[in-house]
Amino acid sequence: MSETYGIAELAREFDVTTRTIRFYEDKGLLAPLREGQRRVYAPRDRVRLRLIMRGKRLGFSLDEIRQLIDLYDVDPSEVMQLRHFLDKIHEHKE
Repeated sequence: MSETYGIAELAREFDVTTRTIRFYEDKGLLAPLREGQRRVYAPRDRVRLRLIMRGKRLGFSLDEIRQLIDLYDVDPSEVMQLRHFLDKIHEHKE
């Protein structure tokens, strides 16, 4: 069985409120499984939350963060995806 996390556990680890995590879920940035009314976060969700927090620290908007995270859900060998990722970083630096 793979490791899972509860919302309170992730909130403590990333020093955010559970409301913040639910907000990211409402925005489509996180998609935890459900066991009844309980949210169950997989390691993938934990990585995504880490990317969200890093993106926020770097000044990216939630839409930009979503685009960057979506790159992780496709085949990384595709040149267009990598080019798009580099363009986004370059745009943000300007």
